[in-house]
Amino acid sequence: MVSKPPVGDPVQDAPQVAAPQHAAAGLPAVAHTLRIAQAQMGVRRTARTLLKVNQKDGFDCPGCAWPEADKRHVAEFCENGAKAVAEEATLRRVTPEFFAAHPVADLATRSGYWLGQQGRITQPMYLPEGGDRYEPVSWERAFSIIAEELTALSSPDEALFYTSGRTSNEAAFLLQLFAREFGTNNLPDCSNMCHESSGSALTETIGVGKGSVSLEDLHRADLIVVAGQNPGTNHPRMLSALEKAKAAGARIISVNPLPEAGLERFKNPQTAQGMIRGAALTDLFLQIRIGGDQALFRLLNKLVLETEGAVDEAFVRDHTHGYEEFAAAAKAADWDETLAATGLSRAEIERALEMVLASERTIVCWAMGLTQHKHSVPTIREVVNFLLLRGNIGRPGAGVCPVRGHSNVQGDRTMGIFERPAPAFLDALDKEFGIVSPRHHGFDVVRSIQALRDGEAKVFFAMGGNFVGATPDTDVTEAAMRNARLTVHVSTKLNRSHAVTGTRALILPTLGRTDKDVQKSGKQFVTVEDSMGLVHASRGNLPPASPHLLSEPAIVARMARAVLGEGSATPWEEFEADYARIRDRIARVVPGFEDFNARLAADPGGFALPHAPRDERRFPTRTGKANFTAAPVEYPRVPEGRLLLQTLRSHDQYNTTIYGLDDRYRGITGGRRVVLVHPEDAAALGFADGAYADLVSEWTDGSERRAPGFRVVHYPTARGCAAAYYPETNVLVPLESTADVSNTPASKSVIVRLEQSESA
Repeated sequence: MVSKPPVGDPVQDAPQVAAPQHAAAGLPAVAHTLRIAQAQMGVRRTARTLLKVNQKDGFDCPGCAWPEADKRHVAEFCENGAKAVAEEATLRRVTPEFFAAHPVADLATRSGYWLGQQGRITQPMYLPEGGDRYEPVSWERAFSIIAEELTALSSPDEALFYTSGRTSNEAAFLLQLFAREFGTNNLPDCSNMCHESSGSALTETIGVGKGSVSLEDLHRADLIVVAGQNPGTNHPRMLSALEKAKAAGARIISVNPLPEAGLERFKNPQTAQGMIRGAALTDLFLQIRIGGDQALFRLLNKLVLETEGAVDEAFVRDHTHGYEEFAAAAKAADWDETLAATGLSRAEIERALEMVLASERTIVCWAMGLTQHKHSVPTIREVVNFLLLRGNIGRPGAGVCPVRGHSNVQGDRTMGIFERPAPAFLDALDKEFGIVSPRHHGFDVVRSIQALRDGEAKVFFAMGGNFVGATPDTDVTEAAMRNARLTVHVSTKLNRSHAVTGTRALILPTLGRTDKDVQKSGKQFVTVEDSMGLVHASRGNLPPASPHLLSEPAIVARMARAVLGEGSATPWEEFEADYARIRDRIARVVPGFEDFNARLAADPGGFALPHAPRDERRFPTRTGKANFTAAPVEYPRVPEGRLLLQTLRSHDQYNTTIYGLDDRYRGITGGRRVVLVHPEDAAALGFADGAYADLVSEWTDGSERRAPGFRVVHYPTARGCAAAYYPETNVLVPLESTADVSNTPASKSVIVRLEQSESA
């Protein structure tokens, strides 16, 4: 039975707390999946839709970027993927009548959960200058408004074109083409906020800013290190790969400040044994202090160097550069400093070393727990050092595995969504289209916010996502967005960004992954690239939520025609009519996509992009070899009476989309404003379990930011550390607190103090 959206925001004043769970998935996940799906879609539509998720003739899940094996299960989705599909394929609708009843000021008071639960947006909507609510607008008028504002800019660099990770390859390629033909490289994207640190470190060290492993490699590994990642909530289908690896004899080390149910035990709902008993996954849990990972890997490298015969000397000699400088730095690693930085014991690190030395094939997987610190790039470089020492890049069952969090974030970057594009890419683009792309670098996410704040940017266009909800320093970001002359959001559903507008604002409703896409040449499909560099098609099967929706490629093509006019020789109308023509051009511009359409036709499962380190043990770096690095060891120093806070997701959310108010695996129900603190730390600070605290962050310039009214939960975190959900805690992250090199917001390293809350 389809349920109606909530009329009012649910009360979250008193979240309930139970003991955290020690196993993920199983029957509770199945039951929760079906309950959510049926509430949004109904029984028949649930079956019709979920059985097409991640199938070769179906659509790619709009959730995470974890790859599929060649042989698919009938139910090739996880609990959180099903939630993402259900919210997109919902029968709930946001009509012009809804906007007439809800002024923007009212929308701004609503929670992200309430906004997202209202359903699919059905028509283009426009907030005129001085208006208090959105009103319907024709597509033609919407594009003319965009053209008015863009052509009135004194420089193309006063425009920002943001891309969310769910955008297809075809739409992303068109958007970057339009932006560059318009004259700017201002192409910030969600990767700037997540794996930019990974790309920066990997490009420097191995020459390719992507992971080097396949699913088959995971299945063949002897040792898998999962660092700074919670796959049970954020990439649940990864648990099946870890289970298969364990069955083949692999061992798993988990490195994380919090114990996570999914890495303790996985109850695979695809098998009877899995549902009943499940499989234990982690062999060694290293409960590291936040930000201590570089110190850990540096010491492990020192210990490997000190072990006779442990270094793959032939690989180091033939394939690497910078070994001597690295080895000198590693040998200087100090036990006492490492124990202080990590909070681990000597025995735990020595046990990890034993497992490392016993492994001939090692993979390191990581996510935001490694990428969102000031020293994230040197941390990931140290992970690469760790793998290079024993030749664990470029052979089966070994390599780097940064796990991407959004279904096509990696593909968007491959398509040219990047503020610092490679000259070779621009040369190929210009040759193909007869344009002159700008060569100066554009703005990433943080610089885009600063540009809006400082009046350097005046038009903000977002292809999907929830920019305001995803970015740091909420008050600063929202004030910056309100400085814009025009904000435009291509969206399927409502979110916080629609309530934080420029002088004028547009909401352009688009087709989702589940929707059929029919253009002049017939039914279309789009493509995506998963976390392991496999490219495949995605075909929606549901009637669109409204006859007034346009696809993402159509929106970009029509916008480009309106803005560039007859002066553009690019065949925008042809691209809208037939996406195969877009893929023909991609094939001539982007390496690895040769014969794009023919390869998709030959294999419905898609194809793997080339990866020189993996495929040939060839490293396209500035030295022509894999580069060892030797950065000083860094880790956060926390003043007395303070805690180091990491922001994270609950199990009932995906990125900034809130599906519910529970975090089942951590024992939290009925609310999101909780802060997880070790009982001894809480006691030392004078906070009982159930007390309420304001979280106050402290920045180096003396400024403070406050997030009020958080229930203190005594929880088995690492000592000196705390955790709370975003986007509620994004307000605490200073805009200037970013990773060196990558400029990624340092959302996992926030120094806070707890103050008694007036909300108690």
